[in-house]
Amino acid sequence: MKFFPSFLLAGLLMISSGAFAQTAKTKTKGPATETVQLKTSAVCDMCKARLEKAMAYEKGVQQATLDVPTQMLTVTFRPDKTSAAALTSAVQKTGYDANDQLADEKAYERLPECCKKTNAVH
Repeated sequence: MKFFPSFLLAGLLMISSGAFAQTAKTKTKGPATETVQLKTSAVCDMCKARLEKAMAYEKGVQQATLDVPTQMLTVTFRPDKTSAAALTSAVQKTGYDANDQLADEKAYERLPECCKKTNAVH
């Protein structure tokens, strides 16, 4: 009778040590992020909401913030997922100028009147 419990204990030790011997898969840290600043033609808080939302849908974008007074859009992104050129294009397709690149004509026409460059209020 004394042999059976020690045999059982030895078996449990072998099973548990086998479970701990498995290699754990660790996530490797992804590539570092990059930041790009784009001078936009955005003029109001509606523009801010529109641009930040559009950037949130872009693959690889970690964060996007528009400073309305300076019209600077700061985008933090993963370079393995997107590029500064792709983000510039995304801003244009949203209807805003990006640095020296003019906005997409059709997208610009869809903007509310308060967001257009020709609005006298701004």
